[in-house]
Amino acid sequence: MTFMKTLTFLLALGSAAVQAQSLDLPSKRWGLSIGNSKEFTGLRFNFRDSQVKSIDGVNITLWQPRKDNEEAVITGLSFGTIPGGGRLRGVQIGLLGIAGARSITGVSLAGLGLGAGDDLVGINIAGVGMGAGKSMEGFNIAGIGLGAGENLSGVNFAGIGMGAGKDMEGINIAGIGLGASDNLVGINIAGLGAGAGKNMTGLNIAGIGMGAGENLSGINISGLGLGAGKVLSGVTIAGLAAGSEEIRGLTIAGGAVGGKILKGLQVAGGVVHVIKDGSFYGCAVSPFNYIRGSQTGVAFGIVNYAWTVKGVQIGLVNIVRDNPAGLKVLPVFNTSF
Repeated sequence: MTFMKTLTFLLALGSAAVQAQSLDLPSKRWGLSIGNSKEFTGLRFNFRDSQVKSIDGVNITLWQPRKDNEEAVITGLSFGTIPGGGRLRGVQIGLLGIAGARSITGVSLAGLGLGAGDDLVGINIAGVGMGAGKSMEGFNIAGIGLGAGENLSGVNFAGIGMGAGKDMEGINIAGIGLGASDNLVGINIAGLGAGAGKNMTGLNIAGIGMGAGENLSGINISGLGLGAGKVLSGVTIAGLAAGSEEIRGLTIAGGAVGGKILKGLQVAGGVVHVIKDGSFYGCAVSPFNYIRGSQTGVAFGIVNYAWTVKGVQIGLVNIVRDNPAGLKVLPVFNTSF
């Protein structure tokens, strides 16, 4: 075929596609489609989708869909600069991004960003950012940020930050910070900080700080400080300080461990502190055990202080405030008399 004949053939195809919105071979419902076919099964090429109903097969588009395409259901392979639709199911590959007005399900790979208006489910990898208006589930990797308006679950990695409007569950790793408005459950690792508005449970590691509005439980490790609004429990290690209204389990801090109710083994490089009218149960080990309430158990320190003691203080200076005169301050050991 000569060049002129080839050009004439292509122009004829383009003219037919413009008049009918699409050129479909051998049928308007299946086979090969060039243009904006509304319902098709097979191999389809289009510049920009508009008012599409459903496509099954391979959908190749040059640019992102128009806003009137939010009800389209695309099933199979979607490929293009920014492929999209209302609901994308199958394999989605976007050179720049992928846009799902409603949901994206399956395997999605985007050079820059990837987002779904409602749910994002499956294996999702984006070079820069990733988000879902409602829930995100599966294996999710984003170079900078990753977030879900409601729940985030599965295996999730983000180079800088990660967040969930409600709960985050699974293996969650962020280069800088991660947080959930409600609960954070699983293996949670952040280069700087990690937090939950309600509860944080599992293996929790943060380079600088960590906190939970209510309960923090499991294996909790922070480079500087960590705290919980209600209960801190499990094995807790903090480079500087750990605090909560109630602390249970093994707690080790380079500086201070403090709260109103302490239970278990509490070890600090500076002070174990129970606030006024509080209680201590177990064993305290620090240079200064400062219990402004009742002590039940053993305190080892250079200076030990408590209001009442059911157990023993062992140290250089041992003070039991409510003891009779002459027994309030004793060397080596003290208890309530």
